[in-house]
Parts: sequence; structure tokens; C-alpha cells
Amino acid sequence: MTNDPQNLTQETTDVLPPESPAPAGATTNRQVLLKWQIRIFALSWLAYAAYYFPRNAISAAKVGILDDGVISRAGLGYLDSAYLAAYAVGQFIWGAMAERYGQRVVVTGGMFFAAVAALVMGIIPALWLFMPLMIVQGLAQSTGWSSLCKNIASFFTVGKRGRAMGFFSTSYAFGGLIAVPFMGWVAYTVFESWRWAFFSGAAVMFVALILFLIFQRNRPEEVGLPGIDEDQCRFDEKYRHRPSGTRAPVPVVKVPAEKFRFRDLLAAARHDSMVLRLGIVYFMIKPARYAILLWGPVMVVDAMPGVDKITAIMVPVTFGLAGVVAPIAIGWLSDTIFKARRVPPSVISLLSLVVALALWQPATSLGSITVIAILLGVVGLTAYAADAMMSGIAAVAFGTSKYAAGATGFINGCGSIGAILGGLLPGLIPGAAVFYIFAGTALIAAIILIPSWNKRPATT
Repeated sequence: MTNDPQNLTQETTDVLPPESPAPAGATTNRQVLLKWQIRIFALSWLAYAAYYFPRNAISAAKVGILDDGVISRAGLGYLDSAYLAAYAVGQFIWGAMAERYGQRVVVTGGMFFAAVAALVMGIIPALWLFMPLMIVQGLAQSTGWSSLCKNIASFFTVGKRGRAMGFFSTSYAFGGLIAVPFMGWVAYTVFESWRWAFFSGAAVMFVALILFLIFQRNRPEEVGLPGIDEDQCRFDEKYRHRPSGTRAPVPVVKVPAEKFRFRDLLAAARHDSMVLRLGIVYFMIKPARYAILLWGPVMVVDAMPGVDKITAIMVPVTFGLAGVVAPIAIGWLSDTIFKARRVPPSVISLLSLVVALALWQPATSLGSITVIAILLGVVGLTAYAADAMMSGIAAVAFGTSKYAAGATGFINGCGSIGAILGGLLPGLIPGAAVFYIFAGTALIAAIILIPSWNKRPATT
């Protein structure tokens, strides 16, 4: 096989002749694609769930850090803000880098540095070094979402992306659901030290990194299949991939890299103005989810002073548990009930979120852990539904497979700028006031989206 791009393109075409339907009993491209869809989906889902272990290690460690008095509450808020600022910058950068260098390179590097940063945070005795390490963690964490959304868009057709992205979006809900309880249990029950939250988070990430490095492939063309947006009749032809002669556990077909210039970072927003609107909306709604994600256990302590560390960590599990269900439900609703319209279910979710956030003060005044847990579950259901739609389903739909990484990177970058407030404000404003602030921003987001109620994504 030659390295000349023209010849590479020709060879890829030769592997899949358009004029020959598959004979009876032959393995078709569609059958092979289905196997790769399952593999890529599972790998992407596992990888992004794993991102939440080093990401949420600081959340699990907070109650121990505050109890020891080594860092003030405001100081932890500043750490979160530094992390989220780096995360926002990275979202704009890594979406472009995934387009240029491929998801495998970007995600592998991000997972490695996220694990190393968490590991070092558990080791170092000088807590002032937490600030640069949180910045490294933010940049590393931002490699995941846009790149892995590109994975899904590269292997699923536009008609199935809503459901695929809905199920994929459960990865971050599941990661947020189990990461903090697991790391909290290791830290406070097994080893009785908040530092083990960082060690256990890094260990999980390293395992996922090895699996991703081995089995990831970026595009159907790399395994001898047609591009996902090509004529669908080609998937009914016989699969004729020629083995590459390598010892890789999965086959690889070299395809010419797409040229991507850094100034094309905003190409997705230029491609469809809806991408820009989604970015603004996501800026308004992401603070609420990140406030509970990063400060949930502390918020429980604020509402119920005197609860033990494990209880404070376990109560917000309802927030994450509801978040596992929400992306699946909203993805299915947008594909079926609303016929690929992504805005109506988003508006409904946002208005419901406004009500749930506004009820925090009345609910906590009852002094019941059960009521607090239930309300956090409702907030999780509505917040994750809107979040999954903005950051994934709608982003990929309006970006199309061509601009999927750029669109998700742009939208998530905007959201991550807003998320800085989610990390900062709970450290400066304890109590219900912060919930009213986030309810107001969610209401503004819904109002912005309503004029686009019937907007549909392009099919190419």
C-alpha cells in the first residue's frame, strides 16, 4: 500500500466496490458495521464514565479536607473555578484537535494526564500545588466529550444519532453516580484518608485508558467500511476488507487524514447558527449541574448539619441516578415523539428544572434527608435531560457528522465557561440563594430556545 493520498483514496474505494451487492450468505458491510457500532459505543461509554473518577476525586475529598481544615470553603471554590476555566479553554481546543489528529490520539493523551494529575494530588504534601494540578486536570478532562461524541457521530447515521447519543450521554450520569460514592467509600471507610479519593480515581482511569488505547478506531473507513454518511446501499454489499498484516487486535485500513485548520474551530457555528444559540443556552444551564456535581455532599451538610461524611456523599446519588435515565428518555422522545426536533424536549426539561431548583429552600426547611434526596433526583432528571440534549444530541445533530467534534467542542466550551460559576458560587454563597440564581438562568435559557421550537437539523 502506497502513502500517496490519491492512491489511498483509490484503494479504499477498491475495497468496497459500489456495483456489487452481497451474495446470499456473505458477510455484508452492514453486519460488520453493527459489530463496530457496538464496540465503539461500549468503548466510548466506558471511557467517558471513567473520566469522572479523577474529575470527581476533589468532590469526594472535600468533606474530609474541610473537616481537617486544610483548605477553606472559599479556597475549594477557587480550585473548582481554576479547573473549570481550564476545562472551558480545553473544550474549544480539543474539538479542533480531534478533527485534525483523530479521537484516539486526543482521548488517550487526555486520559493519561487526568490520571497522573489525580495521582499526584493524592501524593503531594504541599496543598498549594493543587491549583496547577487542577488546571492540568481541567485541560485533560476537556479532551473527552467532543472527541467521543465524534466517535458516535462517525459510526451512527443521522437517523439513529439521537438515540445513540441519548444512551451515550448516560456515561457521564453513570460516572457521576458511582465515582463519588466509590471514592468516598475507599477514602473514608477503607483507608480513612481523603487522599485515597485521588488514588482510587487515578486507578480506574488507567484501566480504561489501556482498553481505549488498544481497541479504538476513529472512522468506519479505517476498518474497510464506507463512510457513515455515504449511500446507505453500500452497506448491503459484501464486506471485502483486506487484512493489514498487522498484529493489532482489530483491523486497520489507512485513510487520508482530513485537513483541518485551527481557524476552522468555529466552522460548526458558521455551518448552522443553531450551534451558536445552543452554546449560549448551555452557558446558562451548566452551572446548576456542576454546582451539585462538585458541591453536592457539602450542600447536604449545609441543609442537614451534623450528618456524617458517608451520608453526605450518598444522598446526592439520587441526582446521578436520575441522570442515567434522563438522557435515554430525552433522546428517545426527540427521535420519536418530536420527530428529530431537539428543541421542544429541551424547553420542557428546562422549565421543569426551574421549578425543581426553586423548591430547594422549602424542601430543606423540612429537615428530612429523604425529601432532600428526592428533590435532588428531580433536579438530576431535568438537569441531565437538558444537558444531554444541549451538549450531545442536539450538538451532534446540528453539527452533522462532518462538524460533530467542532460543534460539541464549541457548545461545551460555552457551557464550561458558565460552569465556572457552578464551581465558584457554592463556595461563596452557601444556602438556597445559589439555587434561585441557577433557576433564573435556566428560565432565561428556556426563553432563548422557544423561538426555535420547530427547528430541525440538516441531514448532511
